Amino acid sequence: MKPQPMIETRLLRQFVAVAEELNFHRAAERLHMAQPPLSQAIRKLEETLGLSLFERSNRRVALTPAGAAFLVTARRVLAQLADGIREAQRVAAGQAGRLSVTFVGTAHDLLPAALRRFRADFPGIELSLREATTAEQLAAIAAGESDIGLMRQPGIMVAQLASERLVREPILALLPDDHPLARHEIVTLADLAGDDFIGTPRQLGIGFHDQVIGLCRLAGFSPRIVQEARQMQTIASLVASGIGVALIPGSLALSPRSGVAFRPIAVAAPPEMTHLDLIAAWDMTRRSPARDNFLAIIRQVAGDMQLISKRDE
Repeated sequence: MKPQPMIETRLLRQFVAVAEELNFHRAAERLHMAQPPLSQAIRKLEETLGLSLFERSNRRVALTPAGAAFLVTARRVLAQLADGIREAQRVAAGQAGRLSVTFVGTAHDLLPAALRRFRADFPGIELSLREATTAEQLAAIAAGESDIGLMRQPGIMVAQLASERLVREPILALLPDDHPLARHEIVTLADLAGDDFIGTPRQLGIGFHDQVIGLCRLAGFSPRIVQEARQMQTIASLVASGIGVALIPGSLALSPRSGVAFRPIAVAAPPEMTHLDLIAAWDMTRRSPARDNFLAIIRQVAGDMQLISKRDE
C-alpha cells in the first residue's frame, strides 16, 4: 500500500486562499506574502499529491475537479485543527476536560456549595464524584483515579501528596436520645468511660480513629469498641438503636436525626485533639488546571462558611 503524503498545514492554508480567490496575486496579498513563493508552494503541493489542483491560463485560474474535491478536505482539516487548538487551550486553562473528585460523607455541607459555583464558572468540565473513605481516597489519588480528595487527616501521609485544611469542626458525642447524659448540654468525656463505643475501622481512617482513641485516653480510659462501621451515617443509626455511643465530626449534627442526641464534649485536650480537620488532598506530581480551579473555588466556599460560622457564634 502506497504511503500517504505528508502535507504541512501551511500548504493547506495557501491552497485554500488560492482556491477561494482564484487569483494568485489576491491570494498572496491575503496571506501577506509575495506571489512567486506562493506559486512555488502550490506547485510543491501538486507534486506531493501527484495531481493538478488548478487550471492556469493567462486570463484565469480555475480549480480542477480534483482541486475542488481537495478543497473540501483541506477546509475540514483546517477547521478540525482549529477546533483542536481551541479545545487544548481550554483544557490548559482548566475550562474543559474531566475532573474526578472523591469525598468523605461528612463533606456534605461544603461540597454542594462548591460544586454549584464550580459548575457555574466552568460548565465545560465533566465532573466525576465518588464518596469514599480517607484510605480509599489516598489509594485512588495514588492510582490517578482521583484528581482531588476531600478527606480527614490521614495518619500516614503519602510522599507526593499535597494537602490543605479547608474546615475545622468540633468532635461531638453522639448518644442515644434516652441516654442519661443526653439531658446535659455538655458531656464530660470521662463520664462515658463505662459505655460501649461504636467506631470506625482503623485501616479506613487511621487519623480519625487514633484521634478518638487518644481523646478517650486523655479522659482517663480506653474506649470499649463493640461495633465498627465504615460510614458516619451507619454509626448514627447504630447509636440510635442503642448499641453504643460514638465520637463523631460535628458536621454530622447539621442533618436532623431521630433517636440520637449530639452533645459537645469536655476534656482537657488541645484544640488539635478536640477538633477534626477536613482537608483537600491531591498528587502534587500531576498537573491539572481543572483541579487547581476547583481547589480555588472550594477554598473560597470554605472561607465563606468559616466567616458565617464566626458571625453566628
